[in-house]
Amino acid sequence: MVKDQNNRPELPLPTMPRRVLGLYDQIFWKHVDQHQLSLQCCNRCQTFLYPPGPVCPSCLSDQLDWTRISGKASIVSWVIFNRTYLSSYPAPYNVITVKLQEGPLFISNLEGQVPKGSWIGAKVNLIYSEMAEKQYLPRFVLD
Repeated sequence: MVKDQNNRPELPLPTMPRRVLGLYDQIFWKHVDQHQLSLQCCNRCQTFLYPPGPVCPSCLSDQLDWTRISGKASIVSWVIFNRTYLSSYPAPYNVITVKLQEGPLFISNLEGQVPKGSWIGAKVNLIYSEMAEKQYLPRFVLD
């Protein structure tokens, strides 16, 4: 049995649902696995895109580059699920929608301490949670 630094049994890393990769998702997940969350950014109007796509939703330019983001955000919506829908997410678990400093909305989870009362407006920072098979998920912690 493998033990951690405090001589407690190490728990296995949680498994992650299989990634469904669309045409623009491979680059996104490659950056996540390298702990460098990047989003497409329009070269013409500097709008950040999420989810990724073929053209800028603001000006329809197809001149897009992957640009690393700050990882700073604020919570705009949250929910706690008390039912297990996926084995990777045993109940209870939270899901948050954050507004990234760069503009797009992003769905994720809040780890660690949770706000008391309403979570709306809470400042958060991006972290990377290791899952089984050396995969990572972008998640957030309170600022």
